[in-house]
Amino acid sequence: MKLSTRDATSYFAKPDPDKTGLLIYGRDGMRVALKRQQMLAALLGPAAEEEMRLARMTGNEVRKDPALLLDAVKAVGFFPGPRAVFVEEANENTAAAVLAALADWQQGDAQIVITAGDLKPASKLRKAFESHPDAFAAAIYDNPPTREEIAHALRDAGLEEPAGEVMAALNDLAQAIDPGDFRQTLEKLALYKLNDASPVSMPDIAACAPTSTEADVDDILMVVAEARASEIGPVMQKLVAQGVTPVGLCIGAMRHFRSLHRAACDTSGRPVIFGPHRERMIAQSRKWGAVRLETALGVLTDTDLQLRSAGQHAPGMALVERAFIRLAMLAAR
Repeated sequence: MKLSTRDATSYFAKPDPDKTGLLIYGRDGMRVALKRQQMLAALLGPAAEEEMRLARMTGNEVRKDPALLLDAVKAVGFFPGPRAVFVEEANENTAAAVLAALADWQQGDAQIVITAGDLKPASKLRKAFESHPDAFAAAIYDNPPTREEIAHALRDAGLEEPAGEVMAALNDLAQAIDPGDFRQTLEKLALYKLNDASPVSMPDIAACAPTSTEADVDDILMVVAEARASEIGPVMQKLVAQGVTPVGLCIGAMRHFRSLHRAACDTSGRPVIFGPHRERMIAQSRKWGAVRLETALGVLTDTDLQLRSAGQHAPGMALVERAFIRLAMLAAR
């Protein structure tokens, strides 16, 4: 059965112990690993390792010894409670062993949890889990975390969900840094607030947030927001050489311009912006103004939709560069 993004978020938090298994796959290995950790912790509890209710193996080990997976699924545990067998970095070479374990699975066997990279629709692994009546397949996309996912991460770190501008600041931070870095920031924030019953505040976040995030991407965002159109091409060439993706650039730009828009709409005199470029971004928000920033967000949203469209054949970086030039020209008016 195929899980939608919304259903997958709920299932990771509260998995069904009577199901056969779960396949989690996606391009970003860190995002996949975090979802797998969350799911296994919710399924097995904190003592699974000590009670030997979790067996781990790699896709390469399963490929070399196909019977390894089925033996682990059928093994009888010494301790009561749900059991699971986790196969990391599976691929099509391990599909035969996984399919055999799914077909032979019976109630009371260990649940089969598989993680994999980006799988095509024709993948045998995807087809097996998506067509199985008691197993699930969940795709993890390179999208910024939703508010629900941020709230769940806060609960995992032992923090209460803040309100208003503090939650907005956490949302901006979650979109600016990698998922693993964001989780580490929340753990740092939890330690920072130890024995402090007061709600999480803006100074608390500022004290725990990373001092810099993706400086190379920030370079192009500064160039665009400051209307330096002639510099866009050379900086984009460097980013392409470093392996930056078009979708990643577009997400970073949307995060940047949303922060500028929030600052432009702020009436308190204390705009909520973090990072080493705070003063420059405040100046940018004043120069752009709320109306032009709304237009910029519209341009970026259209570009993001184009990049994710199944019928899109134009080079992704060319689409992003064209959007950046349009924004720079808009700022220069």
